Amino acid sequence: MSAEGTLADRLYEAALVPELWTETCERLALEAGSSTASIFTIDGNGNHRYVTTPNIADAFAAFVKSEHRFTNIRPMRGMERSPFSFAREIDIMSSEEFEEDVIRRKFLLPYGMEWEAGWAFQEPTGHIVVVSMMLARGLAHFSDEQLARLDLLKPDIARAAYMSSRLAFTEARSMTETLSLLGLPAAVIGDGGQAVAMNPEMEALTPRIRAGAGDRLVLEGTGANALLDEAIERYKVQASPTVQSLPMPARDGTPPLILHLLPIRRAARDIFSRSMAVLAVTQVGQVGPPDMRVLCGLFDLTPAEARVARGIAMAQTPEMAAAALGISLETARSHLKKIMLKTGTTRQAELVLLLSGLNAPSFGGGQQDV
Repeated sequence: MSAEGTLADRLYEAALVPELWTETCERLALEAGSSTASIFTIDGNGNHRYVTTPNIADAFAAFVKSEHRFTNIRPMRGMERSPFSFAREIDIMSSEEFEEDVIRRKFLLPYGMEWEAGWAFQEPTGHIVVVSMMLARGLAHFSDEQLARLDLLKPDIARAAYMSSRLAFTEARSMTETLSLLGLPAAVIGDGGQAVAMNPEMEALTPRIRAGAGDRLVLEGTGANALLDEAIERYKVQASPTVQSLPMPARDGTPPLILHLLPIRRAARDIFSRSMAVLAVTQVGQVGPPDMRVLCGLFDLTPAEARVARGIAMAQTPEMAAAALGISLETARSHLKKIMLKTGTTRQAELVLLLSGLNAPSFGGGQQDV
């Protein structure tokens, strides 16, 4: 198994067995060539929950109790200036901000850390998830190669952190307890591909999502169904699916949905009766206007694809997107085809509705298809 696959397994294992996060953070730091690795979430009231490597745990414990957590510019600045990839703090802060940064002076330098890189995204429920990596004094700053390595791991980190955030980093002792704690429509998919458990929130989504013959989940829309079937078949042979966040566009006045497929790995299989995946559902735009950074992070788009997707969400044609981004029409169309493959849409009009979060009874209109 590849190094990425091994680390991805550990991320998904920790997502459902949070007591393993410390070890997983250490593995993540080793993989990235970092001195530390931390994941924390920020809710609407500024409350922080975090998991981290032990060597920076005291700094985090002090930080989350201080008033300085409310003045930390890194998460919002990162989402503004580097929404689709990891970035160094010096890439998103001015020289003056860097030198005067109180968090660096009070919580990094005193604990032996000098440099930081990270990535922040907003999950569909409104919480901000931040991945922070630090390097100790005396070491060179994160290289472009290290950031690129982290970007490859970003989709797995995002899904695992999202699930842990929903569970408040609290371990569930049973399958039923997990589905209850999530607070989202969710189902557990058994090794045979059947739905072995569903919570009431998921059952309420019938007929958009329902159990069909043999208790297999059936999704409204052939595109989403095909992606789910492909993902389940790949899980059966212990392979990673091409797509793990599945879209269901708005239809008949219902909001767009995003289905997050989280593989059940290693120790988590003991809790889930040796099932293969948890499927959780969120509504797009449920807590305000949908954020492209949320969707792009979950659909594993590259930075180049994300820029094209943002243009498409603003109803640009491929020609307009190409001109705005300074790329060739052929490149724009290539990116758009990959975006549609990853989001399970078949027409540009469907993609626009998915990305914009609009509620519409049908996919009409004069958008160009690719």
